[in-house]
Amino acid sequence: VYSDADDDAPFVREADVAVALGGLSAAESYLRTDAILEAARASGADAIHPGYGFLSENAAFAQAVVDAGLTWIGPTPSNISQMGTKVEAKALAVKAGVPTLPSGAIGSKKSDWTKSAGKVGYPLLVKASSGGGGKGMRAVHRPEDLVEAIEGAQREAASSFGDGTVFLERLLVGPRHIEIQIFGDMHGNVIHLGERDCSIQRRHQKIVEESPSPAVSDALRARMGKASVALGKAIGYVGAGTVEYLLDDAGEFFFLEMNTRLQVEHPVTELVTGLDLVQWQLDVANGLPLPLTQGQVQHIGHAIEVRLYAEDPSNNFMPSVGTLHRFQVGSPAGSVAVGGVRCDSGVETGSVVSPHYDPMLAKVIAHGPTRSQAAGLLRRALQESHLHGVVTNAASLAAILGEHAFLNGEGTTAYLHEHPDVLTARLPSHARAAHLSAILMARACAARQADSRWGFAPSGWRNVPTQGQQVTVVRDATSEPIALRYIVDGDTIEWFVGDHSHRSVVRPGTPDTWKVTLDSGLSTMVCVRTIASSDGDRWWANSADGQTELLVVPRFVVPNALVAGAGTTAPVPGRVVAVSVRVGDVVEEGQVLVVLEAMKMEHTIRAAAPATVVEVRVVSGDQVNAKQVLVILE
Repeated sequence: VYSDADDDAPFVREADVAVALGGLSAAESYLRTDAILEAARASGADAIHPGYGFLSENAAFAQAVVDAGLTWIGPTPSNISQMGTKVEAKALAVKAGVPTLPSGAIGSKKSDWTKSAGKVGYPLLVKASSGGGGKGMRAVHRPEDLVEAIEGAQREAASSFGDGTVFLERLLVGPRHIEIQIFGDMHGNVIHLGERDCSIQRRHQKIVEESPSPAVSDALRARMGKASVALGKAIGYVGAGTVEYLLDDAGEFFFLEMNTRLQVEHPVTELVTGLDLVQWQLDVANGLPLPLTQGQVQHIGHAIEVRLYAEDPSNNFMPSVGTLHRFQVGSPAGSVAVGGVRCDSGVETGSVVSPHYDPMLAKVIAHGPTRSQAAGLLRRALQESHLHGVVTNAASLAAILGEHAFLNGEGTTAYLHEHPDVLTARLPSHARAAHLSAILMARACAARQADSRWGFAPSGWRNVPTQGQQVTVVRDATSEPIALRYIVDGDTIEWFVGDHSHRSVVRPGTPDTWKVTLDSGLSTMVCVRTIASSDGDRWWANSADGQTELLVVPRFVVPNALVAGAGTTAPVPGRVVAVSVRVGDVVEEGQVLVVLEAMKMEHTIRAAAPATVVEVRVVSGDQVNAKQVLVILE
């Protein structure tokens, strides 16, 4: 099944039969039980696999599938109902002897919220009772931030899961996030397949997952596995499930929640156990017993997965939308499956990353004999990837995999806060110089070829050649323009930024590839590609060190491209879910103006300085484009 936004997605074209659900948003498509059941009837399907998002943990949907006479490939509706709401799940965990953190319901009145928070204690976490993936979750360190956090979490939870119920839970600062994969069948068997360490997160959503955990000993694994299996047996669990815990410095673990579905990070477990968890799901749904007993489960080597997102880590993980002009994970020399690296992706070259769903592009997973070897393989695959058209977190992920604390196994949920340098990861200086040299040479050669077809003087011709050509480039959406001057003399290029000059020899290699030799004697092969866009020429340079993107700003700006006036703008395309100000309001720095929903997340637009609201150009429910003015402040 597919929505209007996904009508040309790879998974639709790969399917033997695909049924359109209509609509763009999740509520209009993938959250519609009636449309999905009708698709099953129309296609003659006899079973439904819910994936790991949207309705995968919705007990009412699972029951509707069963009532329609179809096979539900997942836990029973009763299992989902018992564990699908985190409040009830915690109560069941306590009965099963699993340790938990202090928590509490918020009540229907705002006055009750403060009382409940006081009983739980600060810092605390506002959590959606349904769903997962970091949606509907807010950390609160001060009582004055409680109301805004609860209201935001309720909106996000309702949008993502169709249920805006939230509760409060004590927040552990800097723990590890460990989860145990369990499996049950219809014959009463429940086993676990070991742990995954998912501690490195942003916005409470995992970005790096691995197995085994560097913090879990054999004895601790046995304890956590035993507790997880006990919880599964207590509710007669069937199918794939994940019991999630927080692990503190003392080695004590606390139940967080149970995900009654297949996890995004299931490939990590598959690679270390050699098992196909989706095949297990199908077999269990067919009534077959589990193929292994607990004692037969083996773990070989180490696996690490990263989630490749269309987002900018250096700009508060702002999602990025657009067309993927090139999507190639790993080296262009061959398949990414070579060398122990696997890529599970929902996009390809030409795919459009829309604002309607989660911005994850792919899961990239490496398996090696040791943890350091797996990290090295995965880091190299990310560095050699060609990801053109949207901003991604590939460089940040590669920086994490090569960072000292991570390699020492010291990662906790506070990792990104404690290591902010990985969020602004930059290429080595020699790679930046090589990439820029190759782009400027490729640009000069392309211009000469275009000019020769029309009989013009060679591009870059000057009656004072020593002055060179001038060009202005922008590295990314948040950087300042850089004025460059460069001179091409045969295969030598010299470029200047202010008083600093760089000289390189740039010779063509294979198509689109240049061999760049810097003054230092270092040589590297750089692949260069370009496209013309509405705001200038976009150039990408790739080498073994990573990727550079540059926008060459046009020398003459089209007059009607200028926007009159200034105001607070939308950072991404999305839907307005709340407008918090009116014309004439006096706002303080940091005050909430507008809340947008994009890519299944909320984005809060705040005042950058004290001001008066002169104009409000949107209302709740409006769809807006990136850079569209929302509110004008004076």
